[in-house]
Amino acid sequence: MIKIGMLIGERYEILEKIGTGGMSDVYKAKCHKLNRFVAVKVLKQEFSENENFVSKFKVEAQAAAGLMHPNIVNVYDVGNENGIYYIVMELVEGITLKKYIEKKARLSVKEAISIAIQVSMGIEAAHNNHIIHRDIKPQNIIISKDGKVKVTDFGIAKAATSNTITSNVMGSVHYTSPEQARGGFSDEKSDIYSLGITLFEMLTGRVPFNGDTTVAIAIKHIQEPIPSPREYVPEIPISVEQIVYKCTQKSPDRRYQSMGELTEDLKRSLMTPDEDFVKMADPDEEASTRVIGAGDVKEIKKQVQKRSSVTGDSIRLRKEVEEERSRKKKVKTTKQSELEEEDEDEEYDPRMEKIITILAVIAAIIIGVIVIFLVGRAMGVFPSGGSEQQTEVNTEQSSQENQTENEAGGFLSGQETVGLPNVEGWPFAEASAKLKQSGYEVAKEEVFSDTIESGNVVSQSPQAGTQLKSGEKVTLRVSLGKEQTQVRVPNVIGLSEMDAVVTLTEAGLKPGEITQTTNDDPTLVDMICYQSYSVGAYVEAGTAIDLKVSVGVGESTYSFVGSIAGPGEEDADYVSGTETIVILSTSAGVEIHRTTATAFPLNLNVTGIKGAEDGIITFVYTVTLPGTTTTNEAGEIITIPGVTEERRVNRAVRFAKE
Repeated sequence: MIKIGMLIGERYEILEKIGTGGMSDVYKAKCHKLNRFVAVKVLKQEFSENENFVSKFKVEAQAAAGLMHPNIVNVYDVGNENGIYYIVMELVEGITLKKYIEKKARLSVKEAISIAIQVSMGIEAAHNNHIIHRDIKPQNIIISKDGKVKVTDFGIAKAATSNTITSNVMGSVHYTSPEQARGGFSDEKSDIYSLGITLFEMLTGRVPFNGDTTVAIAIKHIQEPIPSPREYVPEIPISVEQIVYKCTQKSPDRRYQSMGELTEDLKRSLMTPDEDFVKMADPDEEASTRVIGAGDVKEIKKQVQKRSSVTGDSIRLRKEVEEERSRKKKVKTTKQSELEEEDEDEEYDPRMEKIITILAVIAAIIIGVIVIFLVGRAMGVFPSGGSEQQTEVNTEQSSQENQTENEAGGFLSGQETVGLPNVEGWPFAEASAKLKQSGYEVAKEEVFSDTIESGNVVSQSPQAGTQLKSGEKVTLRVSLGKEQTQVRVPNVIGLSEMDAVVTLTEAGLKPGEITQTTNDDPTLVDMICYQSYSVGAYVEAGTAIDLKVSVGVGESTYSFVGSIAGPGEEDADYVSGTETIVILSTSAGVEIHRTTATAFPLNLNVTGIKGAEDGIITFVYTVTLPGTTTTNEAGEIITIPGVTEERRVNRAVRFAKE
């Protein structure tokens, strides 16, 4: 059982829990051997006695330990102590790509491509070591505070061999490739598909396929074509759209064949985004949209049930499978009826074809006669039936012309009025796409909201149900989330003391205590090397940020020179002249000096104190409490003798830097 404060591997002190996953928990720890903070991933206790889980956990450790790349969370150590299986890895301070997308609603094209390049380079390094991730998704991509992108959690990665590998894990269904969804062979190109879905989400703020159940979403990955990201964000360049298309082809053979190829196209799209340079494979039968068969559905359900047995959601997922089975049965019945009707319609009858031909000829003759009559009448060949009849004909003709004009103006030029759909609560990208498909213009206004999630529609104007003509404007008020009363802590590491103070002030903060300290980085001499709040953290405006200025490499020394008053300041029972032990120690409890005194103030001069700015003076002495007398109910006098007890008083002090 992991507890805060415990030491594992004789060097890693567990400090706090910072995350949890399906089968492991992640803790922040301090490595006392190398004096650095690390992340420790520990297999959950309920799984540690399961041989299958332990085996999978060991595979993860062995696979990840062989990877060293700037865009991968590096693994430092693996171990097993008293049934506790753990992996020690690089501690990356930042946020996941998923939270970053949610925070910004969607990313700019350049930012999305830049992140995708770093991710692809990290995964390429894994592929070069014959390791497939199999669970690429924004939740497994971390953006550090300095902007570095790192891939993490090789939780279901396995070392690839020359043999066929069958994945028994669905992964996250919104990002899973068609071959993973079917439970079949998966290789490096499965990671390419998942990265394509991740790129789609970065660009649009949404995933391409959604559904009520995991099974329904998996089926969409297999048989539905991916929508164009330009449907949601029209300004996406054609090259970026084509990269997404190529990554997410149903057939692995039509995707990029390596992460290196994908990286090259991503880099080229940064330079010439509007150039149509992406080479797509020729269409073939295998790559076309596939109608899912009964075997595929059975396999998908099998994979989902396997996954649910791991996560403990078997009851819920089994219910989803049954619902999907029922829905598929209804769809099958409906499609069967449609096919039967089509078969009946397509039956060929020669006699019917002959009759239709004769009727068509007769209709053509009648139309020709009418046209000749109307033209002749207009030229005066055929007399009219009088002024009243002419007036009636003209009126009727005028009425018909007006009706035709109205129909042309209404239906032919798209001006019919329809009821405005309700998109309140929808993500903006989806709401905008829905309204544009209905023929409306969309305007966006951003507002703060305490109840609506950031990026979703708070309200619409006009309201839902309003009769509007196609082409009219609809204004969507989109949530920015709760109004921030806090400010973001800037990075002042590496700045001079004056520049740091200015930066904090401009950010709405104020400098706290500024002290000097040593630092191992020689480039930070006379610069800020420490700030009391992490970069990017949100704090209340006006918060004081403590700073430390580096005085160079090496250990600083301090001294204490002063006159110490007796413990009577803290303890009224202390009697002057009592023999008292005076102990000077660091705030960490390391004793520096000890003496005995009977008179105060005591002058003390201690130099060469290492590695501590703060200290404690401890007074140890005895106090004799006088006896008392009392009378009981019988009138007897009872004497309670005095007692002597040892007392200890602590007083905080500050050392001076030498």
